[in-house]
Amino acid sequence: MSFLNDKFEELERNVVQWAKDRQIIPNSNAQSQLLKTVSEMGELADALLKNDREGIIDGIGDVLVTLILCAKLHNPQIDMTYCLGEAYNTIKDRKGTLTPEGIFVKETA
Repeated sequence: MSFLNDKFEELERNVVQWAKDRQIIPNSNAQSQLLKTVSEMGELADALLKNDREGIIDGIGDVLVTLILCAKLHNPQIDMTYCLGEAYNTIKDRKGTLTPEGIFVKETA
């Protein structure tokens, strides 16, 4: 697991450096990157509807890039590994199931 975490962190650093080299950082902001994320999500949705494997891979990657930049532009101390860890800690103990209709039903005690 450490290797994968190290690899992700390296890729994240590479994305941030790429953005610095192209003046995205400091000439952008978190809000504009969030709007870019929404745009990339639309492209990802289109690729999913078309079952376009390469488009799906590209779309997921582009969404990750824009989220990395959104986080860094909002607060340079925030990284995706931290955000994912926080999200997982919030959901890890949730009980329930997703119905075939796409509705999550919480398990009651």
